[in-house]
Amino acid sequence: MPLSLSFSSTADTSVIELTGELDASTAAEFHESIEKAAARGPATVEIRMAGLTYMASAGLRSLVFARQKMGEDVEIRVVGATEPVLRVIRAAGLDRSISLLDD
Repeated sequence: MPLSLSFSSTADTSVIELTGELDASTAAEFHESIEKAAARGPATVEIRMAGLTYMASAGLRSLVFARQKMGEDVEIRVVGATEPVLRVIRAAGLDRSISLLDD
């Protein structure tokens, strides 16, 4: 299943919603949204993953990229990720630098 992505932004929050599969062939699209969010200078970036069915190591690299691109002052929230995706995030230790939230 290809990746479907939407982006929206308010004064202090950028929201990226992912549906489908985040892998090497789709990570560039996610990176573009991260760049777009960073350009707006939000206090929070919310990445909604309820519709994400699969995340490969390229997806983890994208989350690391988001953390580095946004800097430590910006809160990054992963919202609604499925258990398989959460396991990947936790196994990589990214749950120490980003917030994992239910829907």
